[in-house]
Amino acid sequence: MSTFLRRHWLLLLLLAGGVALRVVTWLAYQPALLYIDTFRYLGNLEELRPTDLNPLGYTVVLKFLLEFGGFAWAQAAQHIIGILLALVLYRLAMRYTERGWLSAIVAAPVLLDAYQLQIEANLMSEIVFQALLVGMLWALLSRGELTWKRAAVAGALLAAAVLTRTIGLVVAVPFVLFLLLAFGGLKAWKTRAGRRHVAGRTVAGLAGVALVLLGYMSYYATYAGHFGLTGATNNVLYGRTATFADCSQLPDDEGLRLMCPEEPLGQRQSVDFYTHFQYGSADWPAEPLPDERDKATLAKQFSYAVILNQPLDLLGEVLYDFGKNFVPVKETFHNDVPAERWHFQSHYPYHDVGTETPQVYQAWTLAYDDELPHADRALASFMRDYQQNGGYTWGPLLAVFLLLGILGVVGVGKARRSPLRSGAFLATGSALIILAGSAAFEFSWRYQLPALVLLPIGGVLGLAAMFGMGKKPAGGGRRPKMDDYPDDVDTAAVSEFRSRYGEAPLSPLVVVIAAFNEAKGITPVLQNMPTHCGDIPVSTLVVVDGATDGTAEIAREAGAYVCEAPKNRGQGGALRLGYHLANECGADWVVTTDADGQYDNNELPMLMKPLLDGTADFVTGSRRLGSGKYDSSVRWLGVRVFAWLASLLTMQKITDTSFGFRAMPADLAASVTLREPQYQASELLLGVMAKGARVLEVPMTMELRNNGASKKGGSIKYGANYSRVMLGTWLREYVFRGGKRRPYAGRSAPEPGERNPA
Repeated sequence: MSTFLRRHWLLLLLLAGGVALRVVTWLAYQPALLYIDTFRYLGNLEELRPTDLNPLGYTVVLKFLLEFGGFAWAQAAQHIIGILLALVLYRLAMRYTERGWLSAIVAAPVLLDAYQLQIEANLMSEIVFQALLVGMLWALLSRGELTWKRAAVAGALLAAAVLTRTIGLVVAVPFVLFLLLAFGGLKAWKTRAGRRHVAGRTVAGLAGVALVLLGYMSYYATYAGHFGLTGATNNVLYGRTATFADCSQLPDDEGLRLMCPEEPLGQRQSVDFYTHFQYGSADWPAEPLPDERDKATLAKQFSYAVILNQPLDLLGEVLYDFGKNFVPVKETFHNDVPAERWHFQSHYPYHDVGTETPQVYQAWTLAYDDELPHADRALASFMRDYQQNGGYTWGPLLAVFLLLGILGVVGVGKARRSPLRSGAFLATGSALIILAGSAAFEFSWRYQLPALVLLPIGGVLGLAAMFGMGKKPAGGGRRPKMDDYPDDVDTAAVSEFRSRYGEAPLSPLVVVIAAFNEAKGITPVLQNMPTHCGDIPVSTLVVVDGATDGTAEIAREAGAYVCEAPKNRGQGGALRLGYHLANECGADWVVTTDADGQYDNNELPMLMKPLLDGTADFVTGSRRLGSGKYDSSVRWLGVRVFAWLASLLTMQKITDTSFGFRAMPADLAASVTLREPQYQASELLLGVMAKGARVLEVPMTMELRNNGASKKGGSIKYGANYSRVMLGTWLREYVFRGGKRRPYAGRSAPEPGERNPA
């Protein structure tokens, strides 16, 4: 359980917030929020007419939900779907990155965005549309090789999304390209077997789409006498073109002139007005149609004529509306659908559905829930304040996700060879084409919501692809955090050590050295290790971290105590084992140094002096106060940047966070929570500071390593992981545990002959 919590703690925090907000939303608006479109669905529950304005996808889902309860139950079910969407997206991101914090970023918008919460409270199709899109992603990306069966399932889910919101049709473009090109599809076309595999999954995916859509269209034909998907006519295209049509450029056609808006350019109404109110009015046009063409035919011809005459104007309108998705503040732009429709209200909102709007609302809620629609003013006001004060996904952040996804798709950095590139393309491409397709019709903040489930995961996969942060094969990648001491590796190593050396063989001062395959460089370090520090005898304990090059034998021949870990875990795991072993074997003080000769053993008395005279509890060297050599300018800069960051986080001046020559009481070293297997220097430093220990830096020398290269990766990788550990330790020790609430009660210097009772 502790491992699970450490790995997924950020998701659990976000999940708790998401659940709490949904409970508040559900209690605030009872039995559910009803929008204008809701009554179209409700009015078609019994007959299930496919010829209505909206396709039947959501109507069927709503009918199913209402078989088990009323509107309040349906709202609760939609909130549950929202939670499940976040968990599925998190799991999908973990499938490719294995980084909890990165995957939690994917889930956060769905869990916490107030516009998402508001649409879940509405009996509207958006949440089901999102679920079907995420289902398609899961079918295509959740496992290993993409099979034809999974492609067929994904195709069926895409078709179901189209039958929920027809804008889903545009996703067919990235869907087909993904089937043709994903996961090495281009290379696969070079072989016969590869061509068969790619062709098989592509045909299966298209078959999944076709079977569902053709079945629905056949049902449609039984009502209309012809195939179709929805009863919507040319009003959508007419509404878009009417807003910018320059009627002076139209052909000399009396019918087309009738379609032209009365308002001059610059004073036109909104897309929504021309689409629904003007076109939908039985009294428009006011004049009789001039020939046998009906209104739908004239609207279609008018729209095509405007597009042919003014293609750049149309493009400009669409791009302008597309760009609105990424502005910082969600406001109502000129002639747009009011943003207030998607805002929580402090009262129960009634939307205009006719002359008897309140009575219509009340009749439906009484029929299904035996109560009138109402809002809890306090809870509703809380949700409104949350939404109005930043409780939504910032538009520029969505733009960042989009950019990261695109960069990953085009192969920037390490993405060119990364399997994550395909996933980034599917998610980012689907989001991009949905937003663009919606903007081609009309901008509404409601139409942005699919981006909440697509852009974050596309961006995260793109980022992971560019920086090589994808899931590695077994034995590769970032090591998982360690369990509490002692884990199985610790227990086996300590048992072997005690069987070889006895219970308490170590002297009061123990120098701990972590070593993995250091056979070429460890001998001079051990030969130059002093046997005493003043009058205090010194023992050298080499913790061999699963080495395979004879490091253990060489260390024993040099006179060191050797503890062998049966499995390589990293320097952090080896040092933690050494701290506890020294403390358990009676040591009073622990000193750490490296096996590669970077530190001067002759400086040991200077390191120990503040401990022995009681002026410090933890002493560490500093190359910045003394002298140091660097193998790159990036490392030189990194030492200073991380020192500044540590100083900022702890509010205490630090000049060098990663100097490996350190001294401390053995019980202090053993008391600090240490779980990082590799990048442990800052975890130990911040850990002792959080306990209130007095930390002192002393000037010391640091040379270049005498053998080999760092096992922690290049400068960029090292810096990224070091930052992660430092910030994670600060959150754990200072924020969640409230570090430095009391000073460290360090042991006083023991009298001669007195030993640590541990």
